[in-house]
Amino acid sequence: MKRSIAILGIAVLLVAALLIGCQPKEVKPTFINIATGGTAGTYFPLGGALAEIWNTNIKGMNATAQSTGASVANINLLRDGKNEVIMVQNDICYYAVNGLEMFKDKAFADIRGLVTLYNETCQVVTLADKGINGIADLKGKRVAVGAAGSGAEANARQILEAAGLSYSDLTAQYLSFAEAANNLKDGNIDAAFVTAGHPTAAIQDIAASRKVALVNISPEIITAITSKYPYYTPTTIPAGTYTGVDVPVSTVAVKAMLAVKADLDAKVAYEMVKTMYANTERLKAAHKVGSQITVDTGKAGMPLTLHPGAEKFFKEAGK
Repeated sequence: MKRSIAILGIAVLLVAALLIGCQPKEVKPTFINIATGGTAGTYFPLGGALAEIWNTNIKGMNATAQSTGASVANINLLRDGKNEVIMVQNDICYYAVNGLEMFKDKAFADIRGLVTLYNETCQVVTLADKGINGIADLKGKRVAVGAAGSGAEANARQILEAAGLSYSDLTAQYLSFAEAANNLKDGNIDAAFVTAGHPTAAIQDIAASRKVALVNISPEIITAITSKYPYYTPTTIPAGTYTGVDVPVSTVAVKAMLAVKADLDAKVAYEMVKTMYANTERLKAAHKVGSQITVDTGKAGMPLTLHPGAEKFFKEAGK
């Protein structure tokens, strides 16, 4: 009798152990804070869409999108360990990894690329009645050149330089996109540099109440800037992109991209890239530039060493 009870007890223990072993393992949460940009730009809605895609499709993922000062601020946030993924211009990443421009003597060697996303168009917006038709016409004008130390500010400075101008030739005001929109509407400035995927919310906001114009960048200036700075590419803003702008506008663009630190888990990085490309319809719904985000162009203009997780994805995709 005692022997039967003992055998039964052992059997119960074995069954219990088996059942415990069959329980699904608890997935350790992965916290990803995505640094985006201002709420009037393009990064913010796309960052929110990315967080939603990753949370929905990656087990244990807890991703959030954070509004920030955009590219330069995001590099510093990543360096300081305050964000795991950043949205950033490819030119700013080039400066960061090489210790140039605003990162002079502060090179960030541990930054890695995930993907390039879409063209970030350098747009010079003014009001139609200001008589500003080319970059040379900005001389003597009050011009918003982007937030101090931002990627847009670097673009403004380089475009002016290619046109033979500097900040000493105009009244430069360091304003965010939203601040620039409000000041242009109120007549406090004459023009503004905005670097973002088009259409850009800040410019749409101005066009809703005032007749706007976009400034053409001449072929000579485009040649000068692309020759000196290889991360720029010529681009055209189609007619009708903004209310009242019925002609195409010639300009230049840089690339938006995602960057991370070298020590991000390779499996996590791989899953983030894979699920992003599997859900591009959600990106298109967040912003029109989402249509440019494809596997085929995911390494175009990449200025950084790819993160191993991203490298694995592109290798599997044959890219």
